[in-house]
Amino acid sequence: MSPQLRKDNLQIVITADKTPSGEDAGRFNALTVEEVAIIMVGDPVDNRAIKITRRDSTVHVISDLHLSYDALQYPLIFWQGKDGYHININTGNETNKKVSSMCYYAYRLMIRNNQDNYILRFCQLYHQYVVDMYAKIESERLRFLRFNQVKLRSEDYIHLRDAIIGNNDEN
Repeated sequence: MSPQLRKDNLQIVITADKTPSGEDAGRFNALTVEEVAIIMVGDPVDNRAIKITRRDSTVHVISDLHLSYDALQYPLIFWQGKDGYHININTGNETNKKVSSMCYYAYRLMIRNNQDNYILRFCQLYHQYVVDMYAKIESERLRFLRFNQVKLRSEDYIHLRDAIIGNNDEN
C-alpha cells in the first residue's frame, strides 16, 4: 500500500443492491428466456452501414454488403479481420455462380466433424451475430424482390394466369 493511501484514511463501500440513478433496476439480471428477437427499424431494404470517421475527418461508409462489414461489426469474433460475405463471392467452379448470403452464413455456422467452429463459442454474442446475419439475409431477399420486379413479373406468370382463368371458366 502506498504511503498516500495510509494517510487519507479512505473507506471503499460497494453496495451491490443499489441502482445508479437513471438506470433500470434489472439491467444486470440474468436472462430469463431462451429466445432472441430482432426489430428492423425503417425500410428493411435499405443498406445497413458502419460509418468510419478517419483522422482527417472524412467519413467512410461500409455497407452491409462489403466484405469487411462482419469484421467491423463483430471485432471480438473476427479479431483477425477475416473477410465476410459480399455480393461477389462465387462457388469457384466453372459456372461462376454467385453464393447467396443465406448459403454463406449457413456454411459459416455449420458444425463439422473434427473441426472447431470458434463462432459457436461466443454465447450471447453468437446469438446476436446470428440474428443480425438473419436480418441481412432477409434484407437481401427484399432488395432482390424490389429491384427485380421486371424479371418477377415476366411471362412465366402467364401460364399461372391462364390456369386460373381456365378454372374460373369451368365453374
